[in-house]
This record gives sequence, structure tokens and C-alpha cells, in this order.
Amino acid sequence: MNKNMIVTTTEDSAADRKRWFGLAVLVAAQFMVVLDIAIVNVALPTIKTDLHFSQESLQWVITAYSILFGGVLLLGGRMADLLGRRRLFMAGLTLFTVSSLLDGLAWSETSLIAFRALQGLGAALLAPAALSILMTTFKEGRERNLALGIWGAVSGSGAAAGVLLGGALTSAFSWSWIFFVNVPVGALVLVLAPILLRESRAALDHRHFDIAGASTITGGLMLLVYALTRASQHGWATATTAGLLAASAALIASFIVVELRSPAPLLPLRIFRLRTLSGSNAAALLSGAAIFSQFFLLTLYMQQVLHYSALQTGAAYITFTLAIIVFSGVSQAVVTRIGIRRVLPAGLVLATVGLLLYTRLPVHGHYFWDLFPAFLVGGIGMAFVFVPMSIGALAGVGRRDAGVASGLLNTSQQIGGAIGVAIATTIATTYTTRFATHHHVTASSPTALTHGFVIAFYVLAGISLAGGLISAALIESQPAKVEEEAILLGELAPIEEAA
Repeated sequence: MNKNMIVTTTEDSAADRKRWFGLAVLVAAQFMVVLDIAIVNVALPTIKTDLHFSQESLQWVITAYSILFGGVLLLGGRMADLLGRRRLFMAGLTLFTVSSLLDGLAWSETSLIAFRALQGLGAALLAPAALSILMTTFKEGRERNLALGIWGAVSGSGAAAGVLLGGALTSAFSWSWIFFVNVPVGALVLVLAPILLRESRAALDHRHFDIAGASTITGGLMLLVYALTRASQHGWATATTAGLLAASAALIASFIVVELRSPAPLLPLRIFRLRTLSGSNAAALLSGAAIFSQFFLLTLYMQQVLHYSALQTGAAYITFTLAIIVFSGVSQAVVTRIGIRRVLPAGLVLATVGLLLYTRLPVHGHYFWDLFPAFLVGGIGMAFVFVPMSIGALAGVGRRDAGVASGLLNTSQQIGGAIGVAIATTIATTYTTRFATHHHVTASSPTALTHGFVIAFYVLAGISLAGGLISAALIESQPAKVEEEAILLGELAPIEEAA
């Protein structure tokens, strides 16, 4: 055998291993981001007591993170394309890790809320950068599908794992450790990132930044998340809520006008010509609304109705977490074989079945008879949603738009989650109150609470089913290839450059 061939083969093998080790770095960072969306929930009662939070201020521990995270994701994705994907990934991870440390050291409600906002900003910078690095590292097809299968397993299981880990750390140590746990992981990833991840950025004819587009969409999305959170607490019919929603709609509409006229748009609207991308993002919005909200409702059901401790509540989600992890590999293989169009709608139907099983939850529920079957079905459904959805949202996207497509997917999921929680909270509270009034019991009684949760699960099941129908209608049986998109748009020049 030729000596040069042996050297080349060895080098290729080492480069291939490096890419997969790099994927491990990316999914570790993504896991921290998803984890921190849910990990705080079970620790809120302890945080309230230790830092003397008022009941109204307590929700801001979650809201401050959500507003910055949901509002800046799209901007973060485009910044990754323009400034360098690895560079922005490391900047976001640094901010996320440092703010996690500050969260654990917080001494008052104001300091914790401020540090949580910084943590959300760090997450909004690193999450789309990480996904765009994955996209530009693995070529479209079986290789990328395999990488996204791993990514989907981490993203899908992160929320359930967050509740589990939050309960365990809060019970064994203190609430501060739900934040401290990020610090060693973040530090390790920061050390490995320059070694394992290649720097890249979009090869564009310009380096202009769409300030008007960035301002309108970031402001619009942040206002939307805040308005939805406020509506779930103070009602939809108040003048303040209506004004915030109207202002958000005006800013988002202005963003679309700006993008249509901009020579260097933050979000090139031409990418929506890719039907599979559009269908996958619609599915992300609706599945985010339906699926993420269930963790919020189920946690309340287990703690307020079944009187589970924080640790018991977290442990209950083990079935959910393991189902997602195990079946994400199966989902990736099935998508590669039969395509996104068949798998994603089927996954959403299965997730709908899981949500419908929750409508049977009784006041005196038993874990193995009432929760376990629904957790198992719902976890499998989520595995068959997150993997094809991630693949479809990047299908046919040129490397120059890797960051913005990644930011768009993350934005769709987070805005969907905010909408879902607001709707689920409003419905559960409304029907709990009605039941209590009609049956002359308190609103905190297990029967009244369970009634409200059941009605909310019916609505979430309808939203999930709508996502399945829309994705089936929009997603193409054969998604457009990157080369075809490039020819269509006259973009035949090299579209990626190493920095």
C-alpha cells in the first residue's frame, strides 16, 4: 500500500474522530441551556424562602431568563454567521457560565433576577451558534441526521432531566447548586472548544449588520414573551397586556417590512421558500406550545395534588427522559430511511396521544397506573418530533444561512413554549376557579386543581394535533437540496470561509 495513502487515511480518521468529539462539546453546551429552562421550577419554593421573594416577583426568576433567551436567539444566529460561529459560541458560553456562578451566589431577589437575565442572554448567543457549527461540520444526509439524532435526544430530554436534577440538587444540597452545576461543565467545554471546533463564518459580499431588523425583531420578541408571561398572571383582558401584545405585533410587522427592503437582512425571507424548513418551524412553534407546557402542568399536579417532594417529582420524569434518549436513535434511523414528512407528523400524533392520556389523571393518582404509561408514550413521541424537526429546519439551507436557520428553529421552539405556558396557565386557572365556585370548594383543593389541569391537557392535545396536520401539509417528500437552492438563487460562489 502506498505510504501517502496510509498517511492520508490516518489523517482522515483522526479528523473524523475530532468532529464527533466536537459534537460531544456542542451537545454538552446545548444540554446546559435546555436544562436551565426547567431546572429552576422545583427549586422556586426554596428560593422564595431563602431570598425573601414576594409571590409576584418569584416568577421573574424564570421570566428574566425566558425574555432574553427567546428575544435574542434570532439575532444570535445571524451574529454567528457574520462574526464567526465558534467565536460567538465561546462568548455566549463564557457569559452563560459566569452568570450561572453569579446566580448561585445571588444575595437578593434583584441580584438573582439580573443574573438570570444575563444567563438567558448567554444562552441566546451560544445555542444557535452551536447548532450552526453542527450544520456546517456534518454534510446534509445520513451523517448530519445521525448528529442531529444525538442533538435531538439531548434537546428533548433536557427539560425532563432539568426537573429531575433540580429536585435532586435542591433536596441534597441547596438551590444554589442548580446553578453551580453549570460551572465545571462550562469551563471544560470552553477549554475543549478551540481544540475540537473549527471556526467558520458565512462567505458574504458584505459585512453589514441589519441594525433596524435586529432592533425590531429583538424588541418585538422580548415584548411578546413578557406579555404572554404577564397575561398568564394578570389576565388577557387588561389594558397593559393588550398594549404589550399590540406593541409586539407592531414591531414584528415592522421587522418584516425592514427585511423585505434590506440589502443585508438579518433574516433572509427567501429561506421560507423551502417548504420543509417552513413546515418544521411551524411544527416547532406548535409542539413547543404543547409539549413544553406539559412539564409545567405535570410538575404542579405531582406537587400540589399528589404531594410529591421536589426529589420525587424529579425522579418521576426518569421514564420520560430515558424514552427520549433511547428512541431518538431509532427516530434518526427511521427519518434517514423513509423521510421527514412521514415521521414528524407521526411523532406529533404520538405526542398527542400522550397528552390525551394525561386527561385521565385522577385526584388520587398512582405513578405506575396513571403517569408511567403517559410518560412512556409522550417520551417516544417527543423523540419522533425533535429529531425530524431539527433535520427539517436545516434541510436545503446554504452554509451562509446556517446561523440564522439555527436561530429561527430555537426561536420557534421558545416562543411556542412561552405561548403554550401562558395558554395552559390561563385555562387551568380559569377552569379550576369555575369548578371551585360551582362545587363550593377552595381553588386549592385537589379536585378543583385536577379539573383545571385536565381541561388544559385537552387544549394542548389539540395544539399538538394541529402541528401534526400542518407539518404533513407543508413538508415535502423530497426536501430541496442546498445545491438546488443555490442554483435557484444564482449563488454559485463558494459560501463558506474558514476564519
